[in-house]
Amino acid sequence: MSNIKPARDGILTGRKLELFHAPSLPEWGYTEEQVDTFAVLHPADECLAGDDAGKKYPLYVVFHSAGHDVYTTIATVWQPGNHDIYHAPREMFAVYLDCRQHEDKDWWWGGNSALEVLGEDRRGTKQQPVENRAIATIKWVMENYPIDKNRVYAVGNSMGGSGALGIAMCRGDIFAAVKVNVPAGVRHMADRCALDTEATEGFRIPEPPVLVDYSAQDDEWSTGHQILYKGMREKKYALLGFWGKFGHANNHEYIKTVNDMIHAFDPFSLRLDEAYPVFTNATSDDKLPWGEDGTVLHEEAGQVNGFFRWGKVEETEKSASVALRLLTPAEWESRVTFPTSSTADVTVRRLQKCRFTAGTSVAWEFGEKSGVVTADENGLVTVPGITVTADEAVLKLTAE
Repeated sequence: MSNIKPARDGILTGRKLELFHAPSLPEWGYTEEQVDTFAVLHPADECLAGDDAGKKYPLYVVFHSAGHDVYTTIATVWQPGNHDIYHAPREMFAVYLDCRQHEDKDWWWGGNSALEVLGEDRRGTKQQPVENRAIATIKWVMENYPIDKNRVYAVGNSMGGSGALGIAMCRGDIFAAVKVNVPAGVRHMADRCALDTEATEGFRIPEPPVLVDYSAQDDEWSTGHQILYKGMREKKYALLGFWGKFGHANNHEYIKTVNDMIHAFDPFSLRLDEAYPVFTNATSDDKLPWGEDGTVLHEEAGQVNGFFRWGKVEETEKSASVALRLLTPAEWESRVTFPTSSTADVTVRRLQKCRFTAGTSVAWEFGEKSGVVTADENGLVTVPGITVTADEAVLKLTAE
C-alpha cells in the first residue's frame, strides 16, 4: 500500500487525527479501481511515552454501521453516549475504516445480513474485496505506527458488528479479541468461519480471537444469534455473550440499565501471544433467548460464560497451566445474582510453546480432581466437568 496519500491532519478530543486516501490494489479483487478513506487516531498526549521511543501501543480497529461512514463515525466521538463502542480508549491508536463510499459492493456484510439477502456470491469462506482491503489497511497501520502487534482489537456496532465478526474472527493471526454491540446478523462470520456450513477440504482458520458479544432479543437485527452461540460452543471458541431487551441501542449507559454485565470482562487486556481457556456447557449459563429457529423464547436478560476469569497461562513444551475462578460481587457491582460455582468443559487454546499432538494422552489436575483425556484431531485438549468457584484453582495439563 505504498500509494496511500495523506489527506489532512486534525485534532479530535485532544488527540492527533490523520486521514488517508488509498487507491485499490488488483490483488484485493475489485473489478474497477476505487479510492477509499481511512483515519488513524493517535493516543492522547498524556498516554504517550515521551522520550520512550520504543514503546508500542494497542490498536483499536473500528468497523462503522450502515448509517455511518468514516467521517460521521469519527464525529460520534465528540458526544458521550453516541455509539460508545466507536470511542477508542485514550491509550490506544485507532483506525477507522470505511465501506460507505462504495456501498453498492463494499458493505461489511459478507453474505446475508440478519434481514437482507445480498447474494450467494458473497457466501462461503472466500474473502471479498472489501475484506481484503480492510485487512491490508490494518496491516499498513501496524507497520507504519508503533503498534503492539499482540494487542490488536476489532469492534463494531450494528453492520459494523457484523463486519467485525466476519472479518476479524477468522483472522486470529492478527486480532487478540473482538467486541461487538448489537451486530446486524452473524451470517458473515458463520460463513467465513464455517460455523454451520461445510468448508472446503483443508480449510482452517488461525486460533480465533476471544469474542464479547452483546445483543438484544427484541432487536430484529439480532435474528440468527442462535447460530453464533451454537457454532462457538461446538467448535470450542471463546465467547462471552450478553443479552437483554435494549433494542438496537448503541448507548452503553442505557444498555447497562438492562444488562449491567456487558463490560464486566475486559477483552482489551488480552494478548495474541498468550493462551486462554474456553468454557463451554457451563451450568452458570442462562437459557438463550433465541430458539433453534430464531424465535424469541423469553424476555429476560442473561449471559453465557460471563462469570469466568483466568490468569496467565504458563507453558512448557509438554505442559500448560492456568488459574481459574469466578467473578465476585466485590469486583463488579451488579443487579444479577453471582453463582458460587459453575461446572463447565474447559479447553485451552492459542498455546504458544506447548503443543499436544492429535491422539496424545494428556493428564490433568484441578484442585483435588485429576484424570486423563485425549487430544482431538486438531490437538485441542478439553477437560470435561471442571467445577470453578470464586476460590482460584489451577488447571494443569501434561502430555504423558
